[in-house]
Amino acid sequence: MKSQFETPITMTKNISENSRRNDKIAEWFIKVGGLLVILSVIWILVMISKVSLPLFFPPKARINASFTLPPNLKPETVLASGLDDSGRQAFTFDQTGTFNFFDASNGQLLESIDTPTKPSGAIKAASAEMIGKYVYTIYWDNGAASSVSVGFGLAPEKGTASEISHELTSNNDLAFSGNGKTVQSFVRRIEGKGSIRVDRLPGDSFRITHRLVEKDLLDNEIVKTTESQINQQLPAPITVSVMDHKGRYLYAGTQNGYVLRWDVSEPGNTRLIDSTNVSNGQPITALNLVLGDYSLAVGDAAGQYNIWFPVTAPGSADDKRLTLIHKLPAHGSKITAIMPSLRDKSLISFNDKGELRIDHTTSERTLLTLNKNSADIRQATYSPRCTALSTLENNGKFTAWKLDIPHPEVSLGTLFGKVWYEGYDKPEFIWQSSSASDEFEPKISLVPLIFGTIKATAFAMLFAVPLAMLGALYTSQFMTPNVKNRVKPTVEIMAAIPSVVIGFLAGLWLAPIIDKAVLTMFISVLLVPTMIFMSMLIWQLIKPFSKLGGFLRGNEFIVFIPMMLLGVYFSWLLGGMVETSAFGGDFKQWMFSSLGIGYDQRNCIIIAIALGFAVIPIIFTIAEDALSNVPRNLSAASMALGASRWQTAWRVVLPSALPGVFSAIMIGFGRAIGETMIVLMATGNTPIMSWSAFNGLRSLSANIAVEIPEAPLDGSLYRVLFLSAVLLFIFTFLINTVAETLRQRFRKKYGRY
Repeated sequence: MKSQFETPITMTKNISENSRRNDKIAEWFIKVGGLLVILSVIWILVMISKVSLPLFFPPKARINASFTLPPNLKPETVLASGLDDSGRQAFTFDQTGTFNFFDASNGQLLESIDTPTKPSGAIKAASAEMIGKYVYTIYWDNGAASSVSVGFGLAPEKGTASEISHELTSNNDLAFSGNGKTVQSFVRRIEGKGSIRVDRLPGDSFRITHRLVEKDLLDNEIVKTTESQINQQLPAPITVSVMDHKGRYLYAGTQNGYVLRWDVSEPGNTRLIDSTNVSNGQPITALNLVLGDYSLAVGDAAGQYNIWFPVTAPGSADDKRLTLIHKLPAHGSKITAIMPSLRDKSLISFNDKGELRIDHTTSERTLLTLNKNSADIRQATYSPRCTALSTLENNGKFTAWKLDIPHPEVSLGTLFGKVWYEGYDKPEFIWQSSSASDEFEPKISLVPLIFGTIKATAFAMLFAVPLAMLGALYTSQFMTPNVKNRVKPTVEIMAAIPSVVIGFLAGLWLAPIIDKAVLTMFISVLLVPTMIFMSMLIWQLIKPFSKLGGFLRGNEFIVFIPMMLLGVYFSWLLGGMVETSAFGGDFKQWMFSSLGIGYDQRNCIIIAIALGFAVIPIIFTIAEDALSNVPRNLSAASMALGASRWQTAWRVVLPSALPGVFSAIMIGFGRAIGETMIVLMATGNTPIMSWSAFNGLRSLSANIAVEIPEAPLDGSLYRVLFLSAVLLFIFTFLINTVAETLRQRFRKKYGRY
């Protein structure tokens, strides 16, 4: 006979088995889901790292073509050489004034063209100087000068990439007639004014000829020619000289290691503005200007290789003095020539042992070393786009190199160290990724962005944490349940406000208001809390004798609202009075003139309020839940022992809920550090490093949002932005790891409660 309890026991057993089975299934799903989340996060990190890692890959070069010049074309007679960007067509220019074009793949001579408009009386060319993208100034044996441009393109009749055409174009505005033999000559175009010619004469003197073109009232051109000379005592014989491409400065290196710099821009008035010892007595053997004509590359007989540019110095008035800026790795022997890139701040240099090197001035990197232990190199020339390089050796071997140097300006030093950039008086951390000028020196320091991220987060947390934590503590421990059930959902709804709306209001509405009432804000920060504190003391005195004490129990905040409003009103009144009487009616101008503190309308005060407004709901909600979940018997026991409600809340409830409270703060920290739109719209996006609350900033996340739409695909800026994302990811990961470690310690310490 079955017992009357058998069926209920069986049912209970079945329910228990079903529960365990469901628990195991749920546990399996949770584990799989957690594993997928971890794998997804790792995959994201791998993908963004994959984009940024090529920044640190070494540059490469390979021989694209090689041939030997014809026997009738001696290497010592070749004054210039080069090739097109594809590396398929090469050319030489020799002393006969002939341009010879070759098929680089087999050395076949395609065409020989005489120099257009060869100067009368000239027999042979003495030298050829490249002053632009295959723009050559040719100096002849009778002292005349002419200019020719070499151009490449697709053959018009074929229209296919396999057919490369070439042409020569004369630049008549740079032509000068013969005026006697010279040691070295320079011809430059003065933009919108005419041209200038500088001749280095025997005996280390210079002749400067200005040919300026003016227009009369009838719009007729009038050419005025002015000559002047530099005949002054020099510290030693001149070994090498160079002139900038704008025709303003003339540089000369001497036998005893000095570099002299003259200002020759004014007709008939030349000034020596620099005489600097740059190589400790070693003869200067190579000089050239880096792209942009601001920095001067100097090589000497001992192989030292440095970059100098003018910097403001005490006692130099309006003139600047040459200063050592970058030290490039030294050559093992005498540097014989330096040639700048026409695209970036890279330089070609080669020594008397036939080694050719490509260095970047800003990053101070040696990018490539070519032609080791081979015949001496006579010439080396970049292609117009600097994607290829041609070399001509003493044995007549012409080599076309294909270059792969995608990110020459990137190094750990330029990303995270101070760099002395052109035009600055000292090394600095700077982010300025683009400019309207082709001669621009990219400034890609991530330090201002990391600093801006930390600064924005710090100011936001300083604003949000006290308000959120005190609000959560008051709501959970002092507020009546009815009011709490209204307040908490209202604060939680704040988290649903889109960050773009908060940023819009902060930048376009809040910032102008605070801009007009800066002093009022400072006074209110002191006055409002003081008035609330005084009202609390008064309330404590009158509460025992007033019927309102029992009626407002749990709703005491109602008493403080009028005092807070009065504090704001009095701050507004006092702000205007104090600003007029003490600061001449303009507090911001007084700060700038007396304290040297500037005020930006979109500053860290705005970002603290706006970003804090977005973070407060998260911290408040999680912290309030943690505080409310502390067992009531703990607070009851505390008050039974004579502790006040505040003492109980501060010394019993808060420590017991510390793991949850700490988690709330760290989740809010993570929300703040990764915020984009609020920081983007409310800070002005100025990548400066200043802890002043009155200045703006630029964070990593905001910088990515600003720059990524215009970053060329796979370019340096594009990959640096992905590197910023990697840093932001790692930074957040480290912070969360530390936070979880501390939370576990708090949990062990206070878990018994």
